[in-house]
Amino acid sequence: MASFSSRSRTSSLTAAMLLLLGVLFMANLDMTGAQVGICYGMMGNNLPPATEVIALYKQHNIKRMRLYDPNQAALNALRDSGIEVMLGVPNSDLQRLSNPSDANSWVKNNVLNFWPSVKFRYIAVGNEISPVNGGTSWMAPFVLPALVNVFNAVRAAGLQDQIKVSIAVDMTLIGTSYPPSAGAFRGDVISYLAPIVGHLSYAKTPLFANIYTYFSYSGNPRDISLPYSLFTSPSVLVWDSGRGYQNLFDAMLDSLYSALERLGGGNTLDVVVSESGWPSAGGFGTTSDNAGTYLSNLIRHVKGGTPKRPGKAIETYIFAMFDENQKQPELEKHFGAFSPNKQPKYNLNFGGHRNWDISTEQNATVSLKSDM
Repeated sequence: MASFSSRSRTSSLTAAMLLLLGVLFMANLDMTGAQVGICYGMMGNNLPPATEVIALYKQHNIKRMRLYDPNQAALNALRDSGIEVMLGVPNSDLQRLSNPSDANSWVKNNVLNFWPSVKFRYIAVGNEISPVNGGTSWMAPFVLPALVNVFNAVRAAGLQDQIKVSIAVDMTLIGTSYPPSAGAFRGDVISYLAPIVGHLSYAKTPLFANIYTYFSYSGNPRDISLPYSLFTSPSVLVWDSGRGYQNLFDAMLDSLYSALERLGGGNTLDVVVSESGWPSAGGFGTTSDNAGTYLSNLIRHVKGGTPKRPGKAIETYIFAMFDENQKQPELEKHFGAFSPNKQPKYNLNFGGHRNWDISTEQNATVSLKSDM
């Protein structure tokens, strides 16, 4: 029979191990909660002021934000909030920032003047520029110079390890997406993307990609099922080189990884999903149930990686924080996780103390006190 002292030591060790496991579990919850951010768009005439928006992020434990331009009210409200920020360079500024001195001034005015009280994580130089899209093609020649100039300005400040500079693309640049292992960019965008991917590999910076299963599904519902698009398929629907795909999101992201590898990005260039969401109204397949299902499943799913890169959490930004009534076409007005009155539209969990409880919040004033 063991002595009392040995039982005591064993009991103490067990308690210590349980405590350590508890700490690791809570740390993991916090890490995965922080893995998902929300895009803060402002194209609405009925949205709350920036100070209330930042308080809303904190209240619901949303620890990352994508901001599409250096809105000064938002940046000031973000001071000392602890929220990590992906700051956008608007497309309209790309030509100007192809001049190094203008890029230096932009970084000074919009980044260095707020750092470190604002926790910049990324700078996205342009959004969804395509050399073959008639609306943005004229901007394409300015993307690489602006990207390099902003990167150099950040590096000159000694912040290149804290603030990564990249661009945000959409999936229209992909020419082959099926099967995912055959993913490749369109031939007519290679000359545009190759030097950008080369720079990102050199700078050890992820590519930002806006990935929407909704548009793939709504554009081809005959071949793409709703469950496959919403993460609700009960089994694998696509097998590719021994990898099983149970949802479209993974297939799209892995096709992008394959395309980057073919372009010289190797298997080390990461992708941050800079937008993903599902509209609740305004188009085919747009219901609140579908939107809520997609977002809740997305938040859970990105903790675990894709078949091509398993076990590696996927940093993801939900589009968007609010319904924005000044966007077009109609369905673009209905991507919000919140209504403009700050009420949550869905029960979602960002790794905080509880889910967003719509039933108790719909008929109550939302407290802006932080839960953090």
